Amino acid sequence: MTDAHTGKLLIVDDEKVALKNLEHVMKKEGYAVTATQSGSAALALLEKESFDVVLTDLRMEKVDGMKVLDACRKLAPDAEVIMITGFATLESAVEAMKFGAFHYIAKPFRLEEVRAVVAEAMEKVSLKHENARLREQLAQWQGSPELISQDPAIRRLLDTARQVAPSECSVLISGQSGTGKELLARFVHQHSKRADGPFLAVNCGAFNEDLLANELFGHDKGAFTGAAESRKGLIEAASGGTLFLDEITEMSPAMQAKLLRVIQEQEVLRLGSTEPVRVNVRFIAATNQDIRQSVETGKVRQDLYFRLNVVALHLPPLAERRQDIPLLCQHFLAKHSARMGKTVTHLSRETLSALMNYGFPGNVRELENLLARGVAVTDGPVLELAHLPEEIAHPERPAFDKPEGRIPTLEEQEVAYIRWVLAEAKGNQTLAAQMLGIDRVSLWRKLKRQRAEN
Repeated sequence: MTDAHTGKLLIVDDEKVALKNLEHVMKKEGYAVTATQSGSAALALLEKESFDVVLTDLRMEKVDGMKVLDACRKLAPDAEVIMITGFATLESAVEAMKFGAFHYIAKPFRLEEVRAVVAEAMEKVSLKHENARLREQLAQWQGSPELISQDPAIRRLLDTARQVAPSECSVLISGQSGTGKELLARFVHQHSKRADGPFLAVNCGAFNEDLLANELFGHDKGAFTGAAESRKGLIEAASGGTLFLDEITEMSPAMQAKLLRVIQEQEVLRLGSTEPVRVNVRFIAATNQDIRQSVETGKVRQDLYFRLNVVALHLPPLAERRQDIPLLCQHFLAKHSARMGKTVTHLSRETLSALMNYGFPGNVRELENLLARGVAVTDGPVLELAHLPEEIAHPERPAFDKPEGRIPTLEEQEVAYIRWVLAEAKGNQTLAAQMLGIDRVSLWRKLKRQRAEN
């Protein structure tokens, strides 16, 4: 990536004094500067070296600035060309811009103007190089794009998942909401011997006990009112493949007992039937809770936990792998630009900085939603800060009221802050605890104490 203060700059001007002044000023800015009085010499330099920005006089003998611009477009298409001329006519400006000049500066110019325009051109080239690097990295992840990562912990996790995939053992995936647990389950399935079989998923927290039983086990005709014909459950339908059970801690104890029997016996009994059906299913379960704590409190059966937790895979939150944010942004920009028929190619520095500093309580899923929203409201090729939600683009510290005009105590500040975080999490205590960096039990105790004091 080109840094704004280490970029390579070529200056071309046939006026010796102007050339020396520009060379001196630009070197003080920190650029690697090459200067020449000849357009012909500039063409020779472009043949041999690569430059990020070319600052050239427009009117020169034999080889003028337009010929230098043309050579740049052919030899160094990523370079930006800035034109300088004492003949400030509209026609020459329009012609230079039409053929790809980055900017047009008329003599006599102010040095501050030249500094600003060169810095802006260097920034643009830097973004081009960074985007090219990100695209190269993305090309390595074709096939499982949402699991792209350069984080060492994620790479080790994927290596482990790839190693255990060919086995028949059950897998338990843990991680916060939005970290990609179902994607990791699909990754295991795709690298297993069952890859040609079905991959089915069910959210155990989305159904009550009766509906979940029907969803998993199916039913025979007449099993209950409205059961006009027999129906396979997801366990039967997943035979020969993989069944992904999300939010496994939300399953009732009675359902856990039935699931345990299926895992042990590899057979399922439809609702209303007395004849078990043989199945051949690999189970992958997932949770966003501390499942060991759920076992200790009796919410999850210990024997089911041991059956599912043969291989444990943990997905870290996005806040712990921030170096992946630029890579994921590039992927989601390309994905949603193609889906919406747009050509949004990159993020501005300010936009990326805001995303890098954001906490992402919703993890990768939230990042994708932000990028999809941004692409939807963007007209040009760059996703700007204005295209992000206000609370992310311009975050502010929560304002605490001063009780009775005095400075609040630390305990009062904590109460106000917890209430603010709960509001941000829309009342979701699990999510609020994650945002606060404490476990859910600690948050529950603090809330209980606050209620008792009030």
